[in-house]
Amino acid sequence: METLTLNNKTKIPILGLGVYQANPGKETENAVLNALQTGYRHIDTAAVYNNEEAVGIAIKESKISREEIFVTTKLWNAGHSDPLKAFNESLRKLDLDYVDLYLIHWPVEQRLNSWKILEEIYKSGKAKSIGVSNFTIKHLKELLKVAKIIPVINQVEFSPYLYQKELLNFCNENKIQLEAYSPLTRGHKLNDKKLIDLAKKYNKTSAQILIKWELQHKIVAIPKSTKEFRIKENFDVFNFNIEKEDMNKLDNFNENFRTCWDPSNIP
Repeated sequence: METLTLNNKTKIPILGLGVYQANPGKETENAVLNALQTGYRHIDTAAVYNNEEAVGIAIKESKISREEIFVTTKLWNAGHSDPLKAFNESLRKLDLDYVDLYLIHWPVEQRLNSWKILEEIYKSGKAKSIGVSNFTIKHLKELLKVAKIIPVINQVEFSPYLYQKELLNFCNENKIQLEAYSPLTRGHKLNDKKLIDLAKKYNKTSAQILIKWELQHKIVAIPKSTKEFRIKENFDVFNFNIEKEDMNKLDNFNENFRTCWDPSNIP
């Protein structure tokens, strides 16, 4: 599995499995187990998904060394009143000694105070890396003025249909790795004719083209699926490259299409 090196020298697998909206219990367990057996080594969950326990169970069931698996979870908005308590609760549910990445899920009002707590969690070694999610350039600039530790990741919705080029450039300039959730547009654009035409050219699926576009932009992608065949299909993207001309075409698919909340409205 290809990895990228974060600004604290930690390595992150460039492709992961997201478990947003995967049902707690067997659905999540099976998805994570299938992913790990397929070759994934990166699992992305969050407190608000209510499936951290199932992720932890699957990791243990897989019998794969803990050190080989990159695990992300996130501080939910309600947890900002006591971020350390929220973090410890996530760790307990995952039944792990540490997480590889802990993110502030949304740039809510208390974000700067919470970042100070995340810095302490990082120093304790219980989170190997810390970062943010859904931060705009404005939110990142504000954080960078006060942060003693630069976030390693900004996880945002990102796809050819939501090509946030300015944000990508800002993150790259500041050594913050961009990570894409909903890279498959939650299925909304998979039947777009111009995307299907490109997929046919490479004898790949629309989903595989969308994932590969992210990877070739050096963006970490975390597509979500609970279906075994889709989990395998999403992983089968390391045996081809999209030509430069077609990457440019995909870049021009942008229509600011969001499937999730728009964080630019958050002051």
